[in-house]
Amino acid sequence: MKKDKTLALVPAIQLKGLVKTFGFGDAEHNALDGVNLRVEKGEFIAIMGPSGCGKTTLLNILGLLDGCSDGEYLLDGKNVEHLSERQQAKIRSGQIGIIFQSFNLINRLNVLENVALPLTYKGVRRTKRLIEASRVLQNFHLQEREYYMPWQLSGGQMQRVAIVRALVNKPSIILADEPTGNLDSHASHVIMEELSVLHKQGNTIIMVTHNPTLTSYATRVINMLDGKIASDTKIKVVTTDDAAVKIPLNFHTTAQVVTEEDTITVKPVSNKTKRKPSKTPALKRTKKAKSAQKGGGK
Repeated sequence: MKKDKTLALVPAIQLKGLVKTFGFGDAEHNALDGVNLRVEKGEFIAIMGPSGCGKTTLLNILGLLDGCSDGEYLLDGKNVEHLSERQQAKIRSGQIGIIFQSFNLINRLNVLENVALPLTYKGVRRTKRLIEASRVLQNFHLQEREYYMPWQLSGGQMQRVAIVRALVNKPSIILADEPTGNLDSHASHVIMEELSVLHKQGNTIIMVTHNPTLTSYATRVINMLDGKIASDTKIKVVTTDDAAVKIPLNFHTTAQVVTEEDTITVKPVSNKTKRKPSKTPALKRTKKAKSAQKGGGK
């Protein structure tokens, strides 16, 4: 029992004095300069900052696509520096899903084959991996695009395929590098809603973005500057069935704020109020008399 409690307290990711240096001599530059970060399981973190502040460098190190020059990177309590390249590759294929801004779909493969590709590195046979890829595509309502080539898809569809590919191995950590950077506002909203659903299912999500409006989906916002964490803000999200807000897909249009008073004034009118006043018997008799006269004249 004590062991289970200890495991629960271990963060998904912990960085201690992380440094990443590029160049040599006079050209030496610290892209990351002593970054300390603790990421709990199930968090949705948005990392912001100007270009060149180290956001993407940090994401690449977290995704085991690059290594650090100094400091420690603990993944589920284990120092990744002590892992072999083979062990790191195994973690990338099973525990971490990466969503790239440029999609990185392979043009010679169709959608189904692109999504099934990560399963190849796990040794899953072709038939099984295609079946699994088709199942995940169906969850994202992309089953009708299974045999499309990447160049036949819109930008939003390509990004959704990239998300499905990142999820096909059922990772617990999802890293997203500007997932909406190449999309319009409508497609961006669809992508963020899907990431929000994944977060609610228990996934840990770390997203790099330049768009401040996307931070509304996060539970924590980190601002970086000159390779360091300038600010770290946790956002308390309280949602109940009564207070839940549904954002329309065309959210970029002008929105109206509805107060409690407005809600009261726009309540549906009761049936008594809606009922039109009935015509008086005298008026009915007059109309009947006029129609009878017209009939007699004919």
